[in-house]
Amino acid sequence: MTYYILRRSALILLLSLTAACGGSREVLPANSANPDRFLFDRGTAELKDQKWFNAREYFRQVVDNYPQSPLRPEAKLGIGDSYLGEKSAESLVLAANEFREFLTFYPTHTRADYAQYKLAMSHFQQMRAPERDQTETQEALREFQVFFTRFPNSSLTPEVQQRFREARDRLSEASLRVGIHYLRINWCPGAVPRFREILKDDPQFSRRDSVYFNLAECLARADNKAEAIPYLERLLTDFVESEHLEDAKKRLQELKPQ
Repeated sequence: MTYYILRRSALILLLSLTAACGGSREVLPANSANPDRFLFDRGTAELKDQKWFNAREYFRQVVDNYPQSPLRPEAKLGIGDSYLGEKSAESLVLAANEFREFLTFYPTHTRADYAQYKLAMSHFQQMRAPERDQTETQEALREFQVFFTRFPNSSLTPEVQQRFREARDRLSEASLRVGIHYLRINWCPGAVPRFREILKDDPQFSRRDSVYFNLAECLARADNKAEAIPYLERLLTDFVESEHLEDAKKRLQELKPQ
């Protein structure tokens, strides 16, 4: 984890320096009465059109050249959004940095909840497949949890809850696949703890039916029928539709005393 943090910090520094070297072009019209507003509005329009680089140029001029502007915090968010929109590995690292800085500089701002949400999303968009490393998934979950703690009454909560569920499912799916692998090689001492951990840590996992079925199978193979049967019964009770329904009914008949 220390190596991961150091590597990410080094990447942020390198990319920030690269971005800074690009410079910014003069875009203000002559005799503009509110140059910060002009720049911000242009940046917002470019962001809406998904012209990420152009949007960032306008927002950055507000941030760099108008430190007293009331639009500066919103422009800072705009920079983060432009990086987030690009969705490249490098831009997502820079997006996270922008949102972290916003929360450092403006912790009580009315849009701090948005910044925290997007900070989590910068990790969410870097999540890897369940069979791959889940570091970014864990980072996203941590930042989502910070959101819930700091902003319990935010209007963004329903959307954040949905994304949290997706990330939590990804992490539980990774553990489920490890457990199924152990089951396939007939090493239930390795599989059972994985399945139990999912049920304990993530009781809302969308694929609990698969956890119930595979855990019951492990317990049955260990001649622990009494504990296996309730998991199969729960599967049949809780899931009207499941790929395991027919197999669960058949296995239940085999395990129940005649």
